[in-house]
Amino acid sequence: MGQPEHIVIVGAGAAGLMAARELARAGRTVTILEARERCGGRIDPLPASEFGYPADGGAEFVHGEAPVTRKLVREAGLSLQKIEGTQWSFDGTGLSHEDRHDPHEAELHAALGALKDDLTVADFLRRHFAEPEYVQLRHSIERMVEGYDAADPERASTLALREEWMDGGHHTQARIVGGYGALIDFLASACRGLGVTFRFGCAVSAIEETGGALAVRCAGGDAHGCDRAVLTVPLPLLREIALPEPARAKAAAADDIGFGSVIKILLRFARPWWRERSEDLADMTFLLSDQSIPVWWTRHPDQHPVLTGWFGGPRTAELAKLDRQGLIDAGVDSLAAIFGVSGDDIVRDLVAAAATNWLHDPFARGAYSWATPRTREAQAILARADGPVLFSGEALYRGRDMGTVEAALASGLETAEMILRG
Repeated sequence: MGQPEHIVIVGAGAAGLMAARELARAGRTVTILEARERCGGRIDPLPASEFGYPADGGAEFVHGEAPVTRKLVREAGLSLQKIEGTQWSFDGTGLSHEDRHDPHEAELHAALGALKDDLTVADFLRRHFAEPEYVQLRHSIERMVEGYDAADPERASTLALREEWMDGGHHTQARIVGGYGALIDFLASACRGLGVTFRFGCAVSAIEETGGALAVRCAGGDAHGCDRAVLTVPLPLLREIALPEPARAKAAAADDIGFGSVIKILLRFARPWWRERSEDLADMTFLLSDQSIPVWWTRHPDQHPVLTGWFGGPRTAELAKLDRQGLIDAGVDSLAAIFGVSGDDIVRDLVAAAATNWLHDPFARGAYSWATPRTREAQAILARADGPVLFSGEALYRGRDMGTVEAALASGLETAEMILRG
């Protein structure tokens, strides 16, 4: 009897770990090569000692039904906490409850429902809602596309976002108690228990094919021979890995998939000073504004005095030159403007802070993917199992959850099943 098939997985994020576990369960020999010194990728656990709980510097929320994630959460003996509370907005003069109802909502739904051929969000708005009376609707949609989807309205697919708009963004959201890091720990431990080999600090630079055998080379010179390789790296990194000609041709399709930037800032305070300013803010979850860091959220219903700032989409380029401290300062300035207090007052209560511009992360080069009108065709090309080099990850998931941890887990599972089917 011959040796079991040896599969090298590039990337120890959610997709890579999920694929590795399934393949190892089926008796394959699996090696994971990871550029970082940790598992998780764009899931980035922060020290509980700094924030008072296992905070997430990257992915944080479980969106919607997320069946693969929820099944894994149950397997791991973890639990979910539903996001509940009120949403507020700051219009430049004061705080108010966010009114999600738009008087033109019925017209929007009618135009979306009648849409047959895909077009970009910007073209859709220009075609159907260019008149002055729709200015608030356009602003709301553009803010959602840029801030929530981290996408560019000039490139983002309207059909891909249609379902999200039709339900008004009201699908449930939750957090894993213990953070996404606890889920990654569970998967990594399961992989080790099944004999998966991990190699950290190994940034893959090339995959070479000779006589049907593959060699996966790391930047430091190490080479790992295998029968198949599965690339689960973020899309921008595909351009930096030398690939055999057929795989390189497939990887070129990734240019038709959008990939967004996100800045995330966590500020821990000695006390929840925003709740002390108004009893009405006691159950505040999300806070929207047009400040330089436009989106904030709390830990409600947890009582941890932490505010998380979020800035997504192409306009993050405005803050591209800021380092960690510069981002923290921008967050403090935004909160000072929103709440009408001085930055010094905010800093006085600051206990811990973290800030990441994911565009600057050398092993991510951004946050997550989003669909353009050409993305479905590109995903079909990349997902083909017609050679020894395969592609997997959140950007290749063709369901509504594209761009999420659910998508990464589901894609890793699909890739493993595809390999096992031969």
